[in-house]
Amino acid sequence: MPASFDDLVSLMARLRSPEGCPWDREQTYASLAPMLLEEAYEAFEAVEEAREGNPLELRDELGDLLFQIVFYAQVAAERGDFTVGDVTDAIHTKMVRRHPHVFADAEARDSAEVLRNWEAIKAEEKRAAGGATARTDAASLLDGVSSKAPALMEAHQLSTKAARVGFDWKRIEDVFDKMHEEIDELRAAMRERDAVAAQGEAAAQEEQQARVREEIGDLLFAVTNIARHLKTEPEAALKLANRKFRRRFHFIEREMKAHGRSLDAATLAEMEALWQEAKKE
Repeated sequence: MPASFDDLVSLMARLRSPEGCPWDREQTYASLAPMLLEEAYEAFEAVEEAREGNPLELRDELGDLLFQIVFYAQVAAERGDFTVGDVTDAIHTKMVRRHPHVFADAEARDSAEVLRNWEAIKAEEKRAAGGATARTDAASLLDGVSSKAPALMEAHQLSTKAARVGFDWKRIEDVFDKMHEEIDELRAAMRERDAVAAQGEAAAQEEQQARVREEIGDLLFAVTNIARHLKTEPEAALKLANRKFRRRFHFIEREMKAHGRSLDAATLAEMEALWQEAKKE
């Protein structure tokens, strides 16, 4: 018989008990944080594995992520902060409240209206919470976007939130125009940086390098908006590109090794030829 959620909770309590595991007993909110992030990323990567026909990898990674949640809840219970039952009750209550078109009398004609209602309900929740959880400054539409998220993900979420109130380009062609505008500005910043470098002024070079960095950020933000208009998560798209690069570069390494040569000895032309071969696989 498969283990239940309650079995997992009991297992975690045993691991944290005096008769349990010394390592598990030592963990705290802070020490678990890097592992929580790591497991979330591994689950994220496993989604692509599932799409390619290996769903068991996703199953295992979701289990690892669930274990981290149960781990945190156990630590919280020992501190007297909350229990795992409080966690499940809170999310259950929240999902019922944020789906009034399912559990109440509200209507939602499409996904866009569902999302608008969702944001309105979130805003009302913050107002109702008042001083207990509200920020000291005025509430912002962007408050729900974590500044600690990966930059591409944060950019996607920021622009998505803004788009819901109409702050967006009407056509994707306009977003491409914005991207080309940012490329031109980046090239201009590069030219100014190189001109300053030729004069040997260190302070001015640092200033121009900062401008180059800023323009690269603007360009990445524009590309993120292209991804959003094409209904693609930029973080997932870049992760896929990274995997593709790894696969093709590994092919180059294997081929060079098979011929008894190191990468250091290879010419760019040789590596490019192998790269083109890797693209055919």
